[in-house]
Parts: sequence; structure tokens; C-alpha cells
Amino acid sequence: MPKNELDEHKMVSEILQGSEASLRLFYRSFYKPLYSFISKRIDNDSDAEEILQDTLISTIEALRDFSFQSRLFTFICAIAKYKVVDFYRKKKIKSIILSKIADFEPLVSTLLGPEDKLDEALLRQKIRQTFAAITPQYQIILKLKYEQGYSVTEIAGRLSLTFKSAESMLFRARKAFARAYKT
Repeated sequence: MPKNELDEHKMVSEILQGSEASLRLFYRSFYKPLYSFISKRIDNDSDAEEILQDTLISTIEALRDFSFQSRLFTFICAIAKYKVVDFYRKKKIKSIILSKIADFEPLVSTLLGPEDKLDEALLRQKIRQTFAAITPQYQIILKLKYEQGYSVTEIAGRLSLTFKSAESMLFRARKAFARAYKT
């Protein structure tokens, strides 16, 4: 991590100016401590790695708004906390919406009250509408990742893409889904 605030100011300024060297330094400086921070909250290594990558990308996108009211690592950890919460929220939605266990549905139905059943039905409808609003290519990659549980490497092989292309497409698909979900 940068030794002091001046180093952080310089790093952020250079990243915003497009310095690849500063971007690499940023990644090297924060990768291990951020991974440690996230892995204490997520017990699956590949999920922790994915959240870490999402956090780093989101941090870079948010650097223009960083006002140095805290240390840079504190800012990054705040973003990571939201990513972890979002991960668990999506995991809960996935377990409700995309459950493949036929016998599980009646059990869940008995545990849910009338309001919960209505919320679940509305959420299912909203998810279907959201999927219909995004491109078929994004639908496929999201289903491979979240419905069928493929890793990014497996998705890349299945869709004949490079790892980086699959990762990038998955990122764009998530963004498209989030935009469509909000409308």
C-alpha cells in the first residue's frame, strides 16, 4: 500500500491521467490486503476473487469522486463491503428464483407468508421481464454463470472466447441486467 497520503494522491492522479504503471502499482499494492478483507467475509475462493476484481474495477471507476476524506484503502473497503452485500443478496435471489430442486419449492412455499409469496412472485416476474429486456447474448452468459454455475474460464471455453473477453462480456451483461432491472 502507498506509504502516505501524498503517495495516494499521486497514484490516483496518475491513474486518472491514464498511467498504466500507476494502475499496475495500484493493483499490486491493494490486491493482497483487499483479498484478505474480502475472504474473511466470503468463504469460497473463486467468489472472493470475483468480488475482488469487481471491487477493483468499481474503485477505478469511482476514483474521480474520491475526495481523500479517508485513506484510499478505507475507500476501497467500503466499495468491497457493498460488493459482498450485493453478492449475498444475489445469492439469495438466485436460490429463490433459479432453484432446480423440484421438492424444494413446496417446502419454501410453506415457510413463506402471503406477503412473502407475493413478493416472490413479483420478483420472479421482474427477473423474467429484465431478462427479456437484455440481449440474447447477455442472457446466455448470465444463465451460464448464475443458473448453471460455470466459472468464467468454463464460460470462455463454452462460448469460444478468451478468458478476458468472457470476463468483460459478463461484466457488461451484469451492468445491462442492473440497468434493465432498475427501469
